[in-house]
Amino acid sequence: MQTKSRRRGSLEHGERDHGVVDDLTLSSCISNGEDLGPIIRAAFEMGKPELLLHQLRNFVKLKETEIEDLCKVHYEEFIHAVDELRGVLVDAHDLKNGLASDNAELQHAGNALLGKLDELIESHSTKKNITEALDSLKICSDVMNLCVRANEHINNNMYYPALKLIDSIERDYLTKIPAHDLRHIIERQIPIIRVHIEKSVNNEFSDWLVQVRSIAREIGQQSVWQASSARKREMELRSRQREAEELSRYGGKECLYILETEDPDEDDSILKFDLTPVYRAYHIHACLGLQDQFQDYYYKNRQLQLNSDLQVSSSQSFLEQHQTYFAQIAGFFIVEDRILRTAGDLITNSQVEILWEIAVSKMISLVEDQFSRMQTANHLLIVKDYVSLLCATLRRYGYQVGPLLDILDKNRDKYHELLLTDCKRSINESLANDSYEKMIIRKEYEYRSNILAFHLQTTDILPAFPFIAPFSATVPDCCRIVKTFIEDSVSFLAYGSRMDFYDVVKKYLDKLLINVLNEALLKLIQNTTLAVSHAMQIAANMTVLEQSCDFFARYAAQLCGIPVRLVDRPHASLAAKSVLLKSQGAAHEQMLVLVKTKVDEFMQLTININWTPEDPPYSTNEYLNEVIIYLETIIPLAQQILPLDALDSVVSGVLLHISEELIATFLSEDVQRFNIHAIMGIDADLKVLESHADQWFQVTGLHELHGATNLRECLLEARQLINLLLTNQPENFLNPVIRLKSYSALDSRKVLIIAEKYKDLPEKLFSRNPKNPSKKKSMDLLVRRLRDGL
Repeated sequence: MQTKSRRRGSLEHGERDHGVVDDLTLSSCISNGEDLGPIIRAAFEMGKPELLLHQLRNFVKLKETEIEDLCKVHYEEFIHAVDELRGVLVDAHDLKNGLASDNAELQHAGNALLGKLDELIESHSTKKNITEALDSLKICSDVMNLCVRANEHINNNMYYPALKLIDSIERDYLTKIPAHDLRHIIERQIPIIRVHIEKSVNNEFSDWLVQVRSIAREIGQQSVWQASSARKREMELRSRQREAEELSRYGGKECLYILETEDPDEDDSILKFDLTPVYRAYHIHACLGLQDQFQDYYYKNRQLQLNSDLQVSSSQSFLEQHQTYFAQIAGFFIVEDRILRTAGDLITNSQVEILWEIAVSKMISLVEDQFSRMQTANHLLIVKDYVSLLCATLRRYGYQVGPLLDILDKNRDKYHELLLTDCKRSINESLANDSYEKMIIRKEYEYRSNILAFHLQTTDILPAFPFIAPFSATVPDCCRIVKTFIEDSVSFLAYGSRMDFYDVVKKYLDKLLINVLNEALLKLIQNTTLAVSHAMQIAANMTVLEQSCDFFARYAAQLCGIPVRLVDRPHASLAAKSVLLKSQGAAHEQMLVLVKTKVDEFMQLTININWTPEDPPYSTNEYLNEVIIYLETIIPLAQQILPLDALDSVVSGVLLHISEELIATFLSEDVQRFNIHAIMGIDADLKVLESHADQWFQVTGLHELHGATNLRECLLEARQLINLLLTNQPENFLNPVIRLKSYSALDSRKVLIIAEKYKDLPEKLFSRNPKNPSKKKSMDLLVRRLRDGL
């Protein structure tokens, strides 16, 4: 750096002195190999390039002189070097000739190799082209094979593998296909194929929608049949359980073991329906990225189908089409449940619930409307039974069927009103067609169907045939009607929203027995044209029906699954039992009225009695003969028909009525006067009647009745009156002690009226009954004293 600075300073100094660099500086710069650019630039800037050129020439000459001097100093060495150089030139010439010869040979050999090399290069190029062609052909071949396989899958309706192949072609091969035309064709066909596949699966799905609607009814019918079979097995199990309960209740030592087996038909496997088109359509649309679109399409189409299924045909009555209607709906929702559980996200639980709510709302409205129009209980029961089976079927699939069951419960009153109407009609027909004669059973099967079936037997021993039942044909008919009513009532109330419905059945059963059966019997018994024998049989029938109330209550409890021991409690009996018992009293009273009416007809014959005969009668009066004949007919009949207490009520009531009629005859205006001979005739009548009363008391078995009094006591008033009129001292009636002992049944007013009518016999010569003046005085005294006392 210092040297350069000094040179730059000297250069500037030389330039200042001479306008050009000095020779020493220029020589030093050239010798040192320095850059002469600044010097040349300075020369041109000073306008003296010729001076610099002159200096350079002087430098060249100086160096040539130095070379010449140097050469002179080393001349010999130079000559020697030249000689050596000449020798080298000779060797170089030989070497050159050798190289030329070798080069010629090498060129000759190289030309052949170059030809081979060109051939090799051309072969490599050809090989490369062939390899590329083969690779292209392989790609095209693979693509074509994939296309062929895709076409085969499409032709075989195997759309998912076809889509996978198309996706593989598009992803792995499309950009590598060297044939532009082929690539363009494939690019153009891929969307077309996808659209074709989409249309194909949509067509299959549309066909499935049509098919599933046609098979939904069969699916629903099979499912409802399963529910019905399960219900029957449940009823059979309950029946066996009731039998076991009865055995244990009555001390049976046999044990009843029940093995519950699973019915193979109960399995859902019998509900075979193909959902492959749905699965495939949903899967294909998911592969095509159209999952949401297909979900919406499926839901809308199924909703339209449901709305169509919920429409009722106007060409048939609802009763004729209700099974197919509800089976169609059941099949629809069974299919939807299967789709929900197996088809992924095709349909959501909330969408199924919306469809179910639509169906429930429509079915409730329809059932309410149809029930309001039905006027036959059996029609309501048929529809209700199928609706309950529908509910049992769909409950297994998790659907909420409570609202449907509630609507059935709301119509139970109407159903039972219609059922009561039917039963009333049947009971009235049975009562109208009954002959009211004891039922004669000639065969064992008749005994079982008419007596054992309703527990009407009085003993467990099978009787000899023909067997005469204590009731008429109306009783088993009415029992059969009541039993059917219980079954129908339980059928309607069972499997509803309420599990414990025995009290409801009991309420309607009481209503049937009280408002229908009891009212019909009372109406019948109150018929004034009814024969006494018929009235007796009706009263006997009422007794049997009242006893049957316990059987009805137990039967209803059994059907309702209530333990019988709960029904046998004292306060658990039917209210109808006491009502029928009370009605029996009314029947007995009405029957007694009929007997009294008939007896009154015979008592009218007392107008033919001669109340003032001159001689005592030699036989009983005509009226008594008729009365005795009639009672001899009625009492044995009543004995066969009526229980002892009712028989006692009738016979004692009739005899009491006869006694009262005899007193009334004495009190009537038809009898103005009577004498002792007439009293003797009435006394004879009473003795005959009392004799028959004693006989009837023993023959009919009334003496075995607890608390029963002798039938003779029913004639006590008439007997005491006749005794009073026959006595020679009638004034003893005024004696309280004697009156209490002998005349306690007599009324003073009646005695006064009758005593006033007493007429003494006239005086006759040679009379067998001479006049008794003391009796006349006694009678007059009695009359006077009674008149004064009153």
